[in-house]
Amino acid sequence: MAGDANSRLVKKLLLGVALMFGFAFALVPLYDVFCQVTGINGKTGGAVAAPSLDMEDDSRVITVEFVAYISGDLPWEFKPEVTRVEVHPGERKTVQFYAKNLANHEIVAQAIPSVAPGLGAKYFHKIECFCFNRQPLAAKQDTQMGLLFFLDPELPPEIQTLTLSYTLYNLSARENS
Repeated sequence: MAGDANSRLVKKLLLGVALMFGFAFALVPLYDVFCQVTGINGKTGGAVAAPSLDMEDDSRVITVEFVAYISGDLPWEFKPEVTRVEVHPGERKTVQFYAKNLANHEIVAQAIPSVAPGLGAKYFHKIECFCFNRQPLAAKQDTQMGLLFFLDPELPPEIQTLTLSYTLYNLSARENS
């Protein structure tokens, strides 16, 4: 009888582990959908087509600020070349970010963007962005990484400033573990 009870307990525990694994696996896509629907967390979309030149709204000027962070385990230097620009909604703007691998070996990293306030994220559109791809850098190599973006002319008038922040993550550490 004790063997049957132990067997049932082991089966229940294994089922619990499988359910937790399934929930953890589904959490990231569910969170992305939640953020897209609600507009929170400032997640920006992927690449979009460039606006036509007649979409530009010269009557408004929006300040876009740039911030760069590095996750704790990445020995890189990473910063925006300019910390803020002024842009008209619908105007295409290009900015550069600087990155340097300080390690003695190649490292692959990827940037994850976030926009604040979160409501402005759905109006911030990247046409080209280094964040779309992994960024491999050889030992001691540095590079300029470009971002081409525009703000949707439908950006609510109460939003005068947007902050785009990138956090750079070490993918090499994850791939090697």
